[in-house]
Amino acid sequence: MQDFPHHYRVAAKAGKEGDVEVVAEGLEPIATAPPKQFDGPGDRWSPEDLLIGAVADCLVLTFRAIARHSKLDWVHLDCTVDGTLEKKEGGARFTAFRIHADLRIPAGEDEDKARRLLEKSESHCLVTASLSGEVTLEANITTA
Repeated sequence: MQDFPHHYRVAAKAGKEGDVEVVAEGLEPIATAPPKQFDGPGDRWSPEDLLIGAVADCLVLTFRAIARHSKLDWVHLDCTVDGTLEKKEGGARFTAFRIHADLRIPAGEDEDKARRLLEKSESHCLVTASLSGEVTLEANITTA
């Protein structure tokens, strides 16, 4: 890993109408539009989807690193995030992020350790640590 601080640059380009193109060096562009809730088409990624997706992605990547470091054997992790956007004083903002993590571990692996590592992953996720909304984790662990 590189020394901190890390720097990231993403740009958004758009005309008066149509999609917004989100670009970053070396990556495929992403076409975005407002979500249905803001009268958008609902068939493209929106800034809201990207934010909630970043929470899910960060948890999985953080868990992967922590599990490897902690020598936890695991099979599969499904992570779904429900974000709540509310109108508050000063405008709309996300007030809650409910993370649903379904982790499958091999038979004989320590279920308590797996749960602790999922919880540690949530608390060490740099995306959720950067948000002001309440974050909750619901973990379900099953054996293969």
